[in-house]
Amino acid sequence: MNNTQESFITSFFKLESASGIILMFATALALVFANTPLQTYYSLFLDTPVEIRVGALGLSKPLLLWINDGLMAVFFFLVGLELKRELIEGELSDKRNIILPGVGAIGGMVAPALIYLYFNADDPAAIAGWAIPAATDIAFALGVLSLLGSRVPTTIKIFLTSLAIFDDIGAIIIIAVFYTAKISLTALIVVSCCVLILTLLNKRNTESKSLYLLVGLIMWVAMLKSGVHATLAGVILAMFIPIKSKTNSQYSPLKSLEHDLHFAVAFFVLPIFAFANAGINFTGVGAEHILHSVPLGIALGLFVGKQIGIFGICWVAIKLNLTKLPDGISWGSLYGTAVLCGIGFTMSLFIGSLAFEESGVYRLFDERLGIIIGSLASGVFGYIVLRVSLRSNNVIPSPR
Repeated sequence: MNNTQESFITSFFKLESASGIILMFATALALVFANTPLQTYYSLFLDTPVEIRVGALGLSKPLLLWINDGLMAVFFFLVGLELKRELIEGELSDKRNIILPGVGAIGGMVAPALIYLYFNADDPAAIAGWAIPAATDIAFALGVLSLLGSRVPTTIKIFLTSLAIFDDIGAIIIIAVFYTAKISLTALIVVSCCVLILTLLNKRNTESKSLYLLVGLIMWVAMLKSGVHATLAGVILAMFIPIKSKTNSQYSPLKSLEHDLHFAVAFFVLPIFAFANAGINFTGVGAEHILHSVPLGIALGLFVGKQIGIFGICWVAIKLNLTKLPDGISWGSLYGTAVLCGIGFTMSLFIGSLAFEESGVYRLFDERLGIIIGSLASGVFGYIVLRVSLRSNNVIPSPR
Protein backbone atom coordinates (compact mmCIF):
# COMPACT_ATOMS: atom_id res chain seq x y z
CA MET A 1 0.00 0.00 0.00
CA ASN A 2 1.50 3.35 -1.00
CA ASN A 3 1.64 6.50 1.12
CA THR A 4 -1.24 8.13 -0.78
CA GLN A 5 -3.55 5.21 -0.03
CA GLU A 6 -2.45 5.16 3.61
CA SER A 7 -3.11 8.88 3.90
CA PHE A 8 -6.58 8.52 2.35
CA ILE A 9 -7.54 5.56 4.55
CA THR A 10 -6.20 7.26 7.68
CA SER A 11 -8.10 10.49 7.01
CA PHE A 12 -11.25 8.51 6.12
CA PHE A 13 -11.21 6.61 9.41
CA LYS A 14 -10.54 9.76 11.42
CA LEU A 15 -13.51 11.45 9.75
CA GLU A 16 -15.86 8.48 10.23
CA SER A 17 -14.77 7.98 13.84
CA ALA A 18 -15.39 11.63 14.66
CA SER A 19 -18.76 11.39 12.92
CA GLY A 20 -19.69 8.47 15.16
CA ILE A 21 -18.98 10.55 18.25
CA ILE A 22 -21.08 13.42 16.86
CA LEU A 23 -23.88 10.92 16.14
CA MET A 24 -23.82 9.80 19.78
CA PHE A 25 -24.17 13.43 20.86
CA ALA A 26 -27.04 14.07 18.40
CA THR A 27 -28.85 10.97 19.67
CA ALA A 28 -28.44 12.00 23.29
CA LEU A 29 -29.69 15.49 22.43
CA ALA A 30 -32.78 14.06 20.69
CA LEU A 31 -33.59 11.96 23.76
CA VAL A 32 -33.22 15.01 26.01
CA PHE A 33 -35.57 17.05 23.80
CA ALA A 34 -38.11 14.21 23.63
CA ASN A 35 -38.22 13.66 27.40
CA THR A 36 -38.26 17.21 28.77
CA PRO A 37 -40.56 20.21 28.38
CA LEU A 38 -38.60 20.84 25.14
CA GLN A 39 -40.66 18.05 23.55
CA THR A 40 -43.19 20.58 22.25
CA TYR A 41 -40.50 22.45 20.33
CA TYR A 42 -38.98 19.18 19.12
CA SER A 43 -42.32 18.10 17.63
CA LEU A 44 -42.93 21.54 16.11
CA PHE A 45 -39.48 21.41 14.51
CA LEU A 46 -40.08 18.01 12.91
CA ASP A 47 -43.65 18.84 11.80
CA THR A 48 -42.74 22.21 10.26
CA PRO A 49 -44.29 22.23 6.76
CA VAL A 50 -41.78 22.99 4.00
CA GLU A 51 -42.93 23.58 0.44
CA ILE A 52 -40.97 24.13 -2.77
CA ARG A 53 -42.97 25.09 -5.85
CA VAL A 54 -42.00 25.83 -9.43
CA GLY A 55 -45.12 26.63 -11.43
CA ALA A 56 -47.53 23.69 -11.27
CA LEU A 57 -44.88 21.40 -9.82
CA GLY A 58 -44.77 21.49 -6.06
CA LEU A 59 -43.34 19.46 -3.20
CA SER A 60 -44.85 19.89 0.24
CA LYS A 61 -43.69 17.78 3.17
CA PRO A 62 -43.07 18.13 6.89
CA LEU A 63 -39.42 18.82 7.72
CA LEU A 64 -38.92 15.24 9.00
CA LEU A 65 -39.67 13.82 5.54
CA TRP A 66 -37.41 16.37 3.83
CA ILE A 67 -34.64 15.11 6.10
CA ASN A 68 -35.43 11.43 5.46
CA ASP A 69 -36.05 11.74 1.71
CA GLY A 70 -33.74 14.62 0.84
CA LEU A 71 -30.70 14.62 3.11
CA MET A 72 -30.52 10.83 3.08
CA ALA A 73 -30.40 10.92 -0.73
CA VAL A 74 -27.15 12.88 -0.32
CA PHE A 75 -25.92 10.18 2.07
CA PHE A 76 -26.73 7.43 -0.43
CA PHE A 77 -25.05 9.45 -3.17
CA LEU A 78 -21.85 9.40 -1.09
CA VAL A 79 -22.31 5.66 -0.45
CA GLY A 80 -22.57 5.12 -4.21
CA LEU A 81 -19.41 7.15 -4.87
CA GLU A 82 -17.49 5.18 -2.23
CA LEU A 83 -18.79 1.90 -3.61
CA LYS A 84 -17.75 2.71 -7.18
CA ARG A 85 -14.28 3.84 -6.10
CA GLU A 86 -13.73 0.77 -3.91
CA LEU A 87 -14.82 -1.62 -6.67
CA ILE A 88 -12.66 0.01 -9.35
CA GLU A 89 -9.43 0.83 -7.55
CA GLY A 90 -9.93 0.37 -3.82
CA GLU A 91 -9.80 -2.55 -1.40
CA LEU A 92 -12.68 -4.33 -3.16
CA SER A 93 -10.98 -4.24 -6.57
CA ASP A 94 -8.99 -7.29 -5.44
CA LYS A 95 -11.33 -10.30 -5.44
CA ARG A 96 -9.36 -11.84 -2.58
CA ASN A 97 -10.48 -8.98 -0.35
CA ILE A 98 -14.15 -9.40 -1.26
CA ILE A 99 -14.92 -12.92 -0.03
CA LEU A 100 -14.66 -12.51 3.77
CA PRO A 101 -16.57 -9.21 4.17
CA GLY A 102 -18.97 -10.27 1.39
CA VAL A 103 -20.05 -13.53 3.03
CA GLY A 104 -19.99 -11.82 6.42
CA ALA A 105 -22.42 -9.17 5.18
CA ILE A 106 -24.78 -11.86 3.84
CA GLY A 107 -24.80 -13.67 7.18
CA GLY A 108 -25.15 -10.34 8.95
CA MET A 109 -28.33 -9.54 7.01
CA VAL A 110 -29.98 -12.97 6.91
CA ALA A 111 -29.59 -14.01 10.58
CA PRO A 112 -31.05 -10.78 12.09
CA ALA A 113 -33.96 -10.86 9.64
CA LEU A 114 -34.75 -14.47 10.58
CA ILE A 115 -34.67 -13.66 14.29
CA TYR A 116 -37.03 -10.73 13.74
CA LEU A 117 -39.40 -12.89 11.68
CA TYR A 118 -39.39 -15.56 14.40
CA PHE A 119 -40.82 -13.08 16.89
CA ASN A 120 -43.23 -11.38 14.47
CA ALA A 121 -44.40 -14.14 12.13
CA ASP A 122 -47.97 -13.97 13.48
CA ASP A 123 -48.35 -10.20 13.09
CA PRO A 124 -48.95 -9.14 9.44
CA ALA A 125 -48.39 -5.46 10.23
CA ALA A 126 -45.12 -6.09 12.07
CA ILE A 127 -43.61 -8.35 9.41
CA ALA A 128 -42.85 -5.25 7.31
CA GLY A 129 -39.99 -4.43 9.69
CA TRP A 130 -37.96 -7.59 8.95
CA ALA A 131 -35.11 -5.63 7.34
CA ILE A 132 -34.62 -3.16 10.22
CA PRO A 133 -32.01 -5.21 12.15
CA ALA A 134 -30.17 -6.16 8.93
CA ALA A 135 -28.35 -2.79 8.71
CA THR A 136 -24.97 -1.66 10.07
CA ASP A 137 -24.08 1.94 10.93
CA ILE A 138 -20.45 2.32 9.84
CA ALA A 139 -19.99 5.79 11.37
CA PHE A 140 -21.23 4.68 14.80
CA ALA A 141 -19.23 1.43 14.67
CA LEU A 142 -16.00 3.23 13.73
CA GLY A 143 -16.75 5.79 16.44
CA VAL A 144 -16.75 3.03 19.04
CA LEU A 145 -13.66 1.48 17.44
CA SER A 146 -11.84 4.81 17.74
CA LEU A 147 -12.23 4.65 21.53
CA LEU A 148 -9.69 1.80 21.47
CA GLY A 149 -7.05 4.08 19.98
CA SER A 150 -3.97 3.01 18.05
CA ARG A 151 -4.15 -0.61 19.25
CA VAL A 152 -6.74 -1.31 16.52
CA PRO A 153 -5.02 -2.72 13.38
CA THR A 154 -5.89 -1.05 10.08
CA THR A 155 -6.99 -4.46 8.75
CA ILE A 156 -9.87 -4.53 11.26
CA LYS A 157 -11.01 -1.09 10.13
CA ILE A 158 -10.77 -2.10 6.48
CA PHE A 159 -12.71 -5.32 7.13
CA LEU A 160 -15.42 -3.41 9.02
CA THR A 161 -15.68 -0.75 6.32
CA SER A 162 -15.76 -3.33 3.50
CA LEU A 163 -18.45 -5.33 5.28
CA ALA A 164 -20.49 -2.16 5.81
CA ILE A 165 -20.23 -1.35 2.08
CA PHE A 166 -21.69 -4.76 1.19
CA ASP A 167 -24.28 -4.17 3.89
CA ASP A 168 -25.19 -0.88 2.21
CA ILE A 169 -25.55 -2.66 -1.14
CA GLY A 170 -27.97 -5.07 0.54
CA ALA A 171 -29.90 -2.16 2.06
CA ILE A 172 -30.14 -0.46 -1.35
CA ILE A 173 -31.53 -3.63 -2.93
CA ILE A 174 -33.99 -4.14 -0.05
CA ILE A 175 -35.27 -0.56 -0.31
CA ALA A 176 -35.64 -0.80 -4.10
CA VAL A 177 -37.44 -4.15 -4.06
CA PHE A 178 -39.48 -4.21 -0.86
CA TYR A 179 -40.13 -0.61 0.22
CA THR A 180 -41.81 1.05 -2.73
CA ALA A 181 -45.21 2.69 -2.82
CA LYS A 182 -47.70 2.77 -5.70
CA ILE A 183 -45.66 3.14 -8.90
CA SER A 184 -46.17 6.13 -11.21
CA LEU A 185 -45.30 5.18 -14.79
CA THR A 186 -45.00 8.83 -15.91
CA ALA A 187 -42.48 9.63 -13.19
CA LEU A 188 -40.47 6.49 -13.98
CA ILE A 189 -40.30 7.56 -17.63
CA VAL A 190 -38.73 10.85 -16.47
CA VAL A 191 -36.27 8.85 -14.32
CA SER A 192 -35.39 6.71 -17.37
CA CYS A 193 -34.77 9.84 -19.44
CA CYS A 194 -32.46 11.17 -16.72
CA VAL A 195 -30.55 7.87 -16.70
CA LEU A 196 -30.20 8.09 -20.50
CA ILE A 197 -28.82 11.65 -20.24
CA LEU A 198 -26.38 10.57 -17.51
CA THR A 199 -25.24 7.70 -19.74
CA LEU A 200 -24.59 10.08 -22.63
CA LEU A 201 -22.70 12.50 -20.36
CA ASN A 202 -20.53 9.65 -19.09
CA LYS A 203 -19.89 8.25 -22.60
CA ARG A 204 -18.85 11.70 -23.80
CA ASN A 205 -16.44 11.99 -20.86
CA THR A 206 -18.21 15.06 -19.51
CA GLU A 207 -16.50 16.16 -16.29
CA SER A 208 -18.80 19.01 -15.24
CA LYS A 209 -19.97 18.03 -11.74
CA SER A 210 -22.70 20.68 -11.78
CA LEU A 211 -24.23 19.16 -14.93
CA TYR A 212 -24.40 15.70 -13.37
CA LEU A 213 -25.88 17.14 -10.18
CA LEU A 214 -28.54 19.09 -12.09
CA VAL A 215 -29.71 15.94 -13.88
CA GLY A 216 -29.50 14.08 -10.55
CA LEU A 217 -31.75 16.66 -8.88
CA ILE A 218 -34.39 16.27 -11.61
CA MET A 219 -34.13 12.49 -11.25
CA TRP A 220 -34.55 12.79 -7.45
CA VAL A 221 -37.79 14.79 -7.85
CA ALA A 222 -39.10 12.28 -10.41
CA MET A 223 -38.12 9.37 -8.16
CA LEU A 224 -39.93 11.05 -5.28
CA LYS A 225 -43.08 11.18 -7.40
CA SER A 226 -42.62 7.67 -8.81
CA GLY A 227 -43.24 5.64 -5.66
CA VAL A 228 -39.70 4.19 -5.71
CA HIS A 229 -37.83 5.63 -2.75
CA ALA A 230 -36.09 8.88 -3.69
CA THR A 231 -32.80 8.04 -1.95
CA LEU A 232 -32.06 5.52 -4.71
CA ALA A 233 -31.58 8.46 -7.08
CA GLY A 234 -28.37 9.24 -5.19
CA VAL A 235 -26.96 5.76 -5.79
CA ILE A 236 -27.90 5.78 -9.48
CA LEU A 237 -26.32 9.21 -10.00
CA ALA A 238 -23.07 8.09 -8.34
CA MET A 239 -22.61 5.23 -10.82
CA PHE A 240 -22.27 7.72 -13.71
CA ILE A 241 -19.72 10.09 -12.15
CA PRO A 242 -16.36 9.55 -13.95
CA ILE A 243 -13.61 8.26 -11.70
CA LYS A 244 -10.85 9.45 -14.07
CA SER A 245 -10.37 12.63 -16.04
CA LYS A 246 -9.48 12.34 -19.71
CA THR A 247 -7.69 15.70 -19.70
CA ASN A 248 -5.96 15.74 -16.29
CA SER A 249 -4.43 12.56 -14.90
CA GLN A 250 -4.16 14.15 -11.45
CA TYR A 251 -7.89 14.91 -11.21
CA SER A 252 -10.85 12.62 -10.48
CA PRO A 253 -14.40 14.06 -10.65
CA LEU A 254 -15.64 11.19 -8.44
CA LYS A 255 -12.95 11.60 -5.77
CA SER A 256 -13.41 15.36 -5.83
CA LEU A 257 -17.14 15.00 -5.15
CA GLU A 258 -16.49 12.34 -2.53
CA HIS A 259 -14.05 14.64 -0.74
CA ASP A 260 -16.47 17.58 -0.90
CA LEU A 261 -19.37 15.53 0.48
CA HIS A 262 -17.60 13.59 3.24
CA PHE A 263 -17.50 16.43 5.75
CA ALA A 264 -21.08 17.56 5.07
CA VAL A 265 -22.49 14.03 5.37
CA ALA A 266 -20.42 13.08 8.43
CA PHE A 267 -21.03 16.25 10.41
CA PHE A 268 -24.36 17.54 9.13
CA VAL A 269 -26.52 15.00 7.24
CA LEU A 270 -26.18 12.01 9.57
CA PRO A 271 -26.31 13.98 12.86
CA ILE A 272 -29.41 15.87 11.68
CA PHE A 273 -31.02 12.57 10.67
CA ALA A 274 -30.17 11.02 14.04
CA PHE A 275 -31.53 14.03 15.92
CA ALA A 276 -34.77 13.97 13.90
CA ASN A 277 -35.40 10.24 14.22
CA ALA A 278 -34.00 9.11 17.60
CA GLY A 279 -36.24 11.15 19.90
CA ILE A 280 -38.22 8.55 21.88
CA ASN A 281 -40.48 9.72 24.68
CA PHE A 282 -40.05 7.21 27.50
CA THR A 283 -43.07 8.43 29.45
CA GLY A 284 -45.17 5.40 30.34
CA VAL A 285 -42.72 2.96 28.73
CA GLY A 286 -42.69 -0.29 30.68
CA ALA A 287 -41.52 -3.87 30.32
CA GLU A 288 -44.46 -4.68 28.05
CA HIS A 289 -43.24 -2.12 25.53
CA ILE A 290 -39.65 -3.37 25.57
CA LEU A 291 -40.82 -6.99 25.32
CA HIS A 292 -43.22 -6.26 22.48
CA SER A 293 -42.36 -8.49 19.53
CA VAL A 294 -41.20 -5.61 17.30
CA PRO A 295 -38.59 -3.91 19.54
CA LEU A 296 -37.59 -7.31 20.99
CA GLY A 297 -37.09 -8.81 17.54
CA ILE A 298 -35.06 -5.79 16.42
CA ALA A 299 -32.90 -5.68 19.57
CA LEU A 300 -32.12 -9.41 19.46
CA GLY A 301 -31.67 -9.31 15.69
CA LEU A 302 -29.03 -6.59 16.04
CA PHE A 303 -27.27 -7.93 19.13
CA VAL A 304 -27.56 -11.69 18.64
CA GLY A 305 -28.28 -12.08 14.93
CA LYS A 306 -25.44 -9.87 13.68
CA GLN A 307 -22.71 -11.59 15.66
CA ILE A 308 -23.99 -15.08 14.90
CA GLY A 309 -24.52 -14.35 11.20
CA ILE A 310 -21.24 -12.51 10.55
CA PHE A 311 -18.86 -14.50 12.74
CA GLY A 312 -20.54 -17.83 11.99
CA ILE A 313 -20.44 -17.58 8.21
CA CYS A 314 -16.91 -16.10 8.25
CA TRP A 315 -15.76 -19.04 10.42
CA VAL A 316 -17.31 -21.53 7.97
CA ALA A 317 -15.75 -19.77 4.95
CA ILE A 318 -12.30 -19.80 6.57
CA LYS A 319 -12.60 -23.45 7.66
CA LEU A 320 -13.58 -24.41 4.10
CA ASN A 321 -10.47 -22.58 2.82
CA LEU A 322 -12.60 -20.23 0.72
CA THR A 323 -10.70 -17.33 2.28
CA LYS A 324 -8.39 -16.64 5.20
CA LEU A 325 -8.22 -14.51 8.29
CA PRO A 326 -6.63 -11.15 7.32
CA ASP A 327 -3.22 -10.30 8.77
CA GLY A 328 -3.53 -8.59 12.14
CA ILE A 329 -6.97 -10.02 12.91
CA SER A 330 -7.38 -12.77 15.52
CA TRP A 331 -10.49 -14.88 16.02
CA GLY A 332 -11.29 -12.80 19.09
CA SER A 333 -11.02 -9.49 17.26
CA LEU A 334 -13.06 -10.89 14.36
CA TYR A 335 -15.79 -11.83 16.83
CA GLY A 336 -15.63 -8.41 18.49
CA THR A 337 -15.93 -6.72 15.10
CA ALA A 338 -18.96 -8.90 14.28
CA VAL A 339 -20.59 -7.83 17.55
CA LEU A 340 -19.86 -4.18 16.74
CA CYS A 341 -21.74 -4.58 13.45
CA GLY A 342 -24.89 -4.91 15.55
CA ILE A 343 -24.88 -1.13 15.79
CA GLY A 344 -27.60 -0.48 13.22
CA PHE A 345 -28.76 2.96 14.26
CA THR A 346 -29.03 5.45 11.33
CA MET A 347 -29.60 2.82 8.63
CA SER A 348 -31.96 0.85 10.88
CA LEU A 349 -33.87 4.02 11.75
CA PHE A 350 -34.12 4.84 8.06
CA ILE A 351 -35.40 1.39 7.05
CA GLY A 352 -37.78 1.46 10.04
CA SER A 353 -39.30 4.71 8.81
CA LEU A 354 -39.90 3.12 5.40
CA ALA A 355 -41.26 -0.15 6.79
CA PHE A 356 -43.95 1.29 9.01
CA GLU A 357 -44.62 4.56 7.22
CA GLU A 358 -46.15 2.68 4.30
CA SER A 359 -48.06 0.20 6.49
CA GLY A 360 -50.07 2.87 8.29
CA VAL A 361 -48.94 1.71 11.74
CA TYR A 362 -45.82 3.89 11.79
CA ARG A 363 -44.46 3.82 15.35
CA LEU A 364 -47.63 2.33 16.82
CA PHE A 365 -45.08 -0.08 18.24
CA ASP A 366 -41.89 1.94 18.46
CA GLU A 367 -39.15 0.25 16.49
CA ARG A 368 -36.71 2.94 17.64
CA LEU A 369 -36.72 1.43 21.12
CA GLY A 370 -35.40 -1.89 19.79
CA ILE A 371 -32.85 -0.13 17.56
CA ILE A 372 -31.39 1.89 20.44
CA ILE A 373 -31.31 -1.08 22.86
CA GLY A 374 -29.77 -3.46 20.29
CA SER A 375 -27.25 -0.88 19.07
CA LEU A 376 -26.25 0.12 22.60
CA ALA A 377 -25.77 -3.50 23.69
CA SER A 378 -23.72 -4.25 20.56
CA GLY A 379 -21.56 -1.18 21.02
CA VAL A 380 -20.79 -1.84 24.68
CA PHE A 381 -20.20 -5.59 24.34
CA GLY A 382 -18.26 -5.21 21.10
CA TYR A 383 -15.99 -2.63 22.74
CA ILE A 384 -15.33 -4.97 25.69
CA VAL A 385 -14.57 -7.98 23.46
CA LEU A 386 -12.21 -5.96 21.25
CA ARG A 387 -10.49 -4.36 24.23
CA VAL A 388 -9.77 -7.81 25.68
CA SER A 389 -8.81 -9.45 22.36
CA LEU A 390 -6.52 -6.59 21.31
CA ARG A 391 -4.75 -6.51 24.66
CA SER A 392 -2.48 -9.26 23.40
CA ASN A 393 -0.37 -8.67 20.32
CA ASN A 394 -0.30 -12.38 19.58
CA VAL A 395 -2.50 -12.90 16.54
CA ILE A 396 -3.76 -16.41 15.89
CA PRO A 397 -2.70 -17.37 12.38
CA SER A 398 -5.46 -18.13 9.94
CA PRO A 399 -5.96 -21.80 9.03
CA ARG A 400 -4.51 -22.80 5.69
